[in-house]
Amino acid sequence: MGIIPDLLVANAIPQDERIWVPQAPNVWFRPLCLNITHGYWVNLLRVRKSGILSRHRHPCPVHALVLKGRWYYLEHDWVAEEGSYAFEPPGETHTLYVPDDVEEMITLFNTNGAMIYVDPDGNAVGYDDVFTKIEMCRKHYEAVGLGANYIDQFVR
Repeated sequence: MGIIPDLLVANAIPQDERIWVPQAPNVWFRPLCLNITHGYWVNLLRVRKSGILSRHRHPCPVHALVLKGRWYYLEHDWVAEEGSYAFEPPGETHTLYVPDDVEEMITLFNTNGAMIYVDPDGNAVGYDDVFTKIEMCRKHYEAVGLGANYIDQFVR
């Protein structure tokens, strides 16, 4: 009693393109778990372009597992390749970059708290959190015919 329901997403990498939520040109996310109680989200990020995706920082830790392709942060000397795990500590500003020869990158991200987008001087210019992600999903799923409540299955 009082336990939230289990969540199993059988087709985490979906065949139905409508499940991928557009985030920016050639950038989508696929929600897996949106936890409003604890303020985190787990999603797949898919990028089909090269270059800088975003400069950002987090107030809480982020965990990433690369499923396809590769990427790196301009501020570091490591490359997150297929099969790599990355830990992002709270407070660090980093700039995600997808190399030119990567046709598609898919990474599982577990993001706690928020993603704060910053300019080159580190000034906040926007953010995403579990609630903005849910709203983006509702609008997208309504627009593509899945219904605004399609996202509810992933909310905990």
